[in-house]
Amino acid sequence: MSEQTSFDKGSLQKQKRFGTFGNVFSFGNSAPDPVVSEPTDSVVNTSASDQPRQAWGSQIEFILTCVGYAVGLGNVWRFPYLCFKNGGGAFLIPYVICLLLVGIPIFYLELSLGQFASLGPLKVWTINPALKGLGMCLVIIPAMISIYYNVVIAYCIYYFFASMTSALPWVTCDNSWNTCDCHDSTLNMSLADPWQGSRPECLNYTSNTTTSASEEYFFEKVLGRSGGIGEPGNVKWDVMLCNLLGWFIVFLVLSKGIQSLGKVVYFSAIFPYVLLTVLLVRGLTLDGYYDGIMFYITPDWDKVANANVWSDAATQIFFSLSACQGGLIAMASYNKFTNLTLRDALLVPVINCLTSFYAGFAIFSVLGFMAYSKGVSVEDVATGGPGLVFIVYPEGLSQMPVPTLWAILFFFMMMTLGFSSQFSIVEAVITGLMDQFSNILNTKWRKIGFRFLICLTGFLLGLPMVTEGGYYMFEMTDHFISGFPMLFIGLAELIAINFIYGFWNFKQDIEMMLGQNTCITISFLFFGIMWCFVSPICLAAVIVAKCIDYEKFVSDGYVYPDWAQAIGWLIVAGALCFMPIWYIIYMCKNGLFTLCKRVNTPTRAWGPALPENRTGPRYSQTVEVTPVIDMDVEGGLYRPKGKVISYEPGEPRGYANGNYSQTNTVPSAPDLQNGGLEPSYEHGYINSTFSHPDESGKKDDSTKF
Repeated sequence: MSEQTSFDKGSLQKQKRFGTFGNVFSFGNSAPDPVVSEPTDSVVNTSASDQPRQAWGSQIEFILTCVGYAVGLGNVWRFPYLCFKNGGGAFLIPYVICLLLVGIPIFYLELSLGQFASLGPLKVWTINPALKGLGMCLVIIPAMISIYYNVVIAYCIYYFFASMTSALPWVTCDNSWNTCDCHDSTLNMSLADPWQGSRPECLNYTSNTTTSASEEYFFEKVLGRSGGIGEPGNVKWDVMLCNLLGWFIVFLVLSKGIQSLGKVVYFSAIFPYVLLTVLLVRGLTLDGYYDGIMFYITPDWDKVANANVWSDAATQIFFSLSACQGGLIAMASYNKFTNLTLRDALLVPVINCLTSFYAGFAIFSVLGFMAYSKGVSVEDVATGGPGLVFIVYPEGLSQMPVPTLWAILFFFMMMTLGFSSQFSIVEAVITGLMDQFSNILNTKWRKIGFRFLICLTGFLLGLPMVTEGGYYMFEMTDHFISGFPMLFIGLAELIAINFIYGFWNFKQDIEMMLGQNTCITISFLFFGIMWCFVSPICLAAVIVAKCIDYEKFVSDGYVYPDWAQAIGWLIVAGALCFMPIWYIIYMCKNGLFTLCKRVNTPTRAWGPALPENRTGPRYSQTVEVTPVIDMDVEGGLYRPKGKVISYEPGEPRGYANGNYSQTNTVPSAPDLQNGGLEPSYEHGYINSTFSHPDESGKKDDSTKF
């Protein structure tokens, strides 16, 4: 039997009930078109080398990996800032609502999709080959994220080693990298020489702004930040080496795939909670902690009515849960087929969101202490993003007793949080590509070599971000890639699964995995409404709102030039363009050009109205008109010339041993050994002819319409 037309019994039974465009309202009473995968993907559960797919050692490994994937640096530096910025405790209302309406439904959808097919984010789109471009996006986006995310981990590694000194280097302004704008607690501004002879060059300097020692340490010492994104400067070799160390650790952990990753997550996913609790307990013993925490949780109900608050909540859900980045599909693809994805889809998002809220107490207790020490409001010291982790919090740590200990613990926690997410992000890219090219990557050393190549490529592509102007590129990439792309992909996934593949088909897939019981049945009352109506509407509304409220990107007071803004949008386009490009190419390869040509061709009636005026070679040919009878062949309408042929599923079609057969019974999917047709299983249609292609003197005019 030809490889292109091989089917196992189970896949054939599934395909007989799947419609290419499964109606979301269809209960499957009508016989749908059989969906047949691409020739190279016809056997989806076995690689080209017939090697069994890796599996998690235990279910707890999968849950911890998902928790580590979702709980990352953003839980510490992004959520607490958004919370106080958007109304304190009142922000929890839109956050929880977006979690229920969008976050958990998409989380459940991706877990179920990956587990059902046991395929990565790229090859899983054998569910609809025309939408494989969506799978490409699910590989490209985590690849982009992994590049700049590892740079942040490099910053954490740098600070971790820099903290191993008796005196933290970001405490004073008496260093070679400090400017005359730097003020610390040792300066006495009432003196004629506040620097007491250590900085003579600053005596005649007029300060326009005031910076802290921790701020200048980060921007001047660690980054060596240039004047703008157009000034890349030199490579910061110390940060580059930290970035290289980060990628080397990623490679070591992922060298054996989930077999090694599943063991590491016991530490990388659990230990940050221990350190976070230690830091919280220490923060609660500091003066001013109460003001910081109350500033964090006190609700401002007026902001709940602000559309931007809801937009921030929805975006943070995607950012926090790591949804629509391919990782959830990849991790779930290594599950047992009967794993209870419903439980995981409820447990992991709740743990993630509680972690974000919990981390806010550890952060704002220290911010309250800083505000108390400086005699200012908490609002004056609070910030978000890298500035919180590498400027504000280190300054607060330096004011504690035994600051070196707390700095080491804090940055080790940040390293662990970063790595726990980075492992899954990179594994999503590797899984997607290795599934697609399993016929090439079919030996142990090829797989290890490929994983090494991915990590090396990530390091090399991250070199521009460890230059003196690299921080601007990092900020720009983070801003543009973490917004629109994931929202669009989430919307595309919901449409592809629930409206094209069909909600009822997907529901039956999940029931095939989890079984049918009261809990599963009740859950579909909720998820059916969310997947088909509420979640798509919410995502579309957020996309529209972000388009309306769009403003030029500004970071730390630096306004990015127009050409840099254009590059940012090219990043967005580069992440999303594969969806329409692949769809158009695929459709053109499978008859779109022919269809366009046919529907735009004049009919035979076209020409002069009077027959005597129809002269010339165009009208000199005699046209034979034959009866045309419409038929339904397993859901596809065909128009054979001059002959009525009707088939039922399971009955023969085509030639057997060179002669037309009406007696032999063959499977519903044509079998070339038994005289089947020359099929093209593209886009879910059986596109074939009724005559033998080698028979001389006969021409088939069958047309699908």
